[in-house]
Amino acid sequence: MTPIVYRMPWTSRHGHQTEQLLGREWLVTNGLGGYASGTLLGVPTRKYHGLLVAALPAPLGRMMMLNHMIEQIRLPSGKVVSLAGDPQAGIEGWEACHLESFSLEYGLPVWRHEVDGYVLEKRIVVQYRANTVYLCYRLLSGAGQLRLRLRPGLRFRPHDAPVADPLSKPYQVSAAGDRFEITGSDVPALRLYAGSAAFVLDGGSFYDVEYALERERGYAYRDVLWSPGYVRTELAAGQQVALVASTEPWDAIVGVSAEQTLEGETSRRKRLIEQAAETARTGLAAELVLAADQFVITPTTRVADAARAHAAGEEIRSVIAGYHWFTDWGRDTMISLEGLTLATGRFAEAGCILRTFSHYVRDGLIPNLFPEGEQSGLYHTADATLWFFHAIDRYVRATDDRQTLRMLIPVLRDIVDHHLRGTRFGIGVDPNDGLLRQGAEGYQLTWMDAKVGDWVVTPRRGKAVEINALWYNALRLLAGWCDAEGQPDVEPLRREAERVCRSFNERFWCGQRGFLFDVIDGPGGDDASLRPNQLFAISLPNPVLVPERWAAIVDVVERQLLTPVGLRSLAPGEPDYKPKYDGDLRARDAAYHQGTVWAWLMGPFIDAWLKTHPQQSERAGEFLRGFAAHLGEACVGSISEIFDAEAPYTPRGCVAQAWSVAEVLRCWIRQQPVAQPKP
Repeated sequence: MTPIVYRMPWTSRHGHQTEQLLGREWLVTNGLGGYASGTLLGVPTRKYHGLLVAALPAPLGRMMMLNHMIEQIRLPSGKVVSLAGDPQAGIEGWEACHLESFSLEYGLPVWRHEVDGYVLEKRIVVQYRANTVYLCYRLLSGAGQLRLRLRPGLRFRPHDAPVADPLSKPYQVSAAGDRFEITGSDVPALRLYAGSAAFVLDGGSFYDVEYALERERGYAYRDVLWSPGYVRTELAAGQQVALVASTEPWDAIVGVSAEQTLEGETSRRKRLIEQAAETARTGLAAELVLAADQFVITPTTRVADAARAHAAGEEIRSVIAGYHWFTDWGRDTMISLEGLTLATGRFAEAGCILRTFSHYVRDGLIPNLFPEGEQSGLYHTADATLWFFHAIDRYVRATDDRQTLRMLIPVLRDIVDHHLRGTRFGIGVDPNDGLLRQGAEGYQLTWMDAKVGDWVVTPRRGKAVEINALWYNALRLLAGWCDAEGQPDVEPLRREAERVCRSFNERFWCGQRGFLFDVIDGPGGDDASLRPNQLFAISLPNPVLVPERWAAIVDVVERQLLTPVGLRSLAPGEPDYKPKYDGDLRARDAAYHQGTVWAWLMGPFIDAWLKTHPQQSERAGEFLRGFAAHLGEACVGSISEIFDAEAPYTPRGCVAQAWSVAEVLRCWIRQQPVAQPKP
């Protein structure tokens, strides 16, 4: 297999580019929702930047356990150099860090520093399905011995907690030979191990950190970290040392070496590439297969649910919607499932995800999200449940797993019955026209879900266009499944779908503007704003819109909403259009769905575009080219959540987003059709 290596298009020979290094981030995840992340320069700019964010059972959730590392080397000449991470160094100190290159090898970050003929390599690897991180340093070349000094800084807290909160009671350090434990209140101990390297306890010290991006986003940004001491070792050419930090038991930590962990994790990532679709095994698609792996998790917070699943011989799986601050969301999971799991050959995990969510159905709804560190979900969503039908359809088509389908049909029929009768949050069918309406005061129920305090920015109460496109698709899918499985009472489902289709085409067409209303029968009447939501009336497997109107919609969306990195959420010229997503929380959320570009929408756009241009599949592939350059921005090797609505389309929001990666990968594979992975 050709190694999957992404090299950052930068070296120190091109001049010091501190802003670029601070603006690029790396991310390594552990399959549990935990992660390690930071800037390429090692200077934290977010409160989420840390070397070990452990995923712990409820009520803890994801906890920042090891925040930071100050790295210094002393040459035989006596020269001392700060390699990275010193928050007190200032810009001049950062520029003198001697970073020669940065790359991702099978998605794992590798730094090379070159100082006066010495080349030091650093790698970070997080153990899969364990809260353990390895920081590995190897001297590749240089005469004589180089002294390496590592000073960890920490502050135990929930990873999304405000950093302005006071530092908790003093931490305690205990040592047993070369093993060290740091304990705080109400969290597991952080265990540190560096093998033969010396750990010098110097009584502890504090140092200040300022998170520039938190300040820019209007949040508390000053933090105080505590350091128990430092690790000191000497390296000759060819030698390495690894610092291990973990919340796992000691036997699990010392029982596996850094070399074994790196080799095992690299082998696991190679297998991910080998089992993906053939066209996803090289180039950009292979990089996205590795990026997709970051989001598929075994959630650790819901211990009771995991026990129930294990008792039934099942595994619990979910999808993290985005890093750093999202948890697992129902909508994002269902939209992402095809790209994250089916395109990558992870069929068993896809089935686990669907069966997992089926156990959470309440009153005909799947959860909108699971809050950080909590056992139960929140259900305020009108579309996540309808996307559930779509995800099942994609799964069954890929695997022909009729057993899972038969298990889910009673759940799906119950969902439809609840929608026909009416369920929570005003979600229910209007008996007058068969269309699905939704809306409850103070709730944001569609994917356009920004809310600041009591202000729901885009409430879209009434009958939303994509909700009804999804509702029609769900009815058609369920009728087909019930028919194929010999289920009774199929005709009422077909009649309901036909009624939805008639009403949709009669009521949603806005002749004055030549495209579909975004919402009808809302509190303020019908909304004819030009948004991308109407694409789902074409792009879904069972399109509700009559074909003669497809071309007009695809054309206007292409002209006014399409960008190189996704679709605008609102067209320029509309009254509420915002060209940039920046400022404090209120300003950002005011722009979140009012023009801001969403990468995931490229998927339904390409699906709809190919239905109207079936002979031009090569051109459809050109719509994805902008993402190749983006892999070197924001989170290197992944795709951001959103972008500004106008050039240069600055990436914003989460630096790594599940449905962004999933939809780009899915469409990339679709444009290069060869044999797909088989279960």
